[in-house]
Amino acid sequence: MRFRLVVLIAVFCAFVLAACGSASQEKVVKKIGEQWTESKGYELNATMEMKTGGEPRTYDINVWHTKPDFYRVTVTQQDENVTQMIVRNKDGVFVVTPALRKTYKFQSEWPKQNSQAYLIGALADDITADAKAVMTENDKNYVFDVATRNADKTGLPSQKVTIDKKSLLPKSVVIMNDALEEQIVISFKNIDFSKAHKEEEYAVEKFSESKEDDVAGADIENKEFQTHYPVVQFENTKLTGEQAIQGDGMERVVLTYEGDKAFTLMQQPASKSDSLVPVFAPGDPADLGFTIGAITDSSISWERDGISYFIASTKLTREEMMEVAASVTEGSMK
Repeated sequence: MRFRLVVLIAVFCAFVLAACGSASQEKVVKKIGEQWTESKGYELNATMEMKTGGEPRTYDINVWHTKPDFYRVTVTQQDENVTQMIVRNKDGVFVVTPALRKTYKFQSEWPKQNSQAYLIGALADDITADAKAVMTENDKNYVFDVATRNADKTGLPSQKVTIDKKSLLPKSVVIMNDALEEQIVISFKNIDFSKAHKEEEYAVEKFSESKEDDVAGADIENKEFQTHYPVVQFENTKLTGEQAIQGDGMERVVLTYEGDKAFTLMQQPASKSDSLVPVFAPGDPADLGFTIGAITDSSISWERDGISYFIASTKLTREEMMEVAASVTEGSMK
């Protein structure tokens, strides 16, 4: 009888401890959800390290957000002069590259329904949406292992979110692939909930090129054009043709891949536009991490390091086109 009593007490204590742990996680999730989403707006700075593809690259991120749906995300690669912006205002979603005087407009619901780790509202949605999220803690931090909400599009299914216990603000996000290898690391520098930019500050016309952008645009146009190849390889698919075409004063290279996952990759030097008037972009914004492209069911286009790329395929899914785009790098890999 005494033995049974001891067992019952042990089981009861374990149940109580488990319940307390569960309640603690729910309490933390509730608090961060309230703090991260109830302010009228915020401004934050962060760095983003991309470990996909070739050499790791680090970007400086600046985010504005004003409720309900106004955003401006500025992305600048460290040691480079080129800046790109994603702007959402009352007129739609825009991708702006001031140095090239290019603005593309999308009819899109971005950033809804997608994981965007540098947007803390979207990050809070990731945590609350995952019923299987696991929270651990140490002396200074809460650490959440959480699923991303766009794993089917990026092949990056999970993320580790570290939150400061004292401030309840995110410190870092590590996004991983299926093998739990780090692919993207975001480190937050500061988050200011007292800043809510006015509606007129999100007008795309305000992001016209500066003298710095003019210099960056000249650097882009003066870069030597070299052919880039996708690193990713599909079974029963290989490069069968490479053609250089001269026209309009520039060289265009067309790579043809044939097989089960056939596609065509075209690339040419990115040209500077004479106007910042927005150009309608078909499809949806495609967040490749290092840049924002435009994607449809049969094509994807983007610009990177002074080169314009376009992939066309009837054999690749949207996710596979994004995979190819993210793997394109300079060199002789074919």
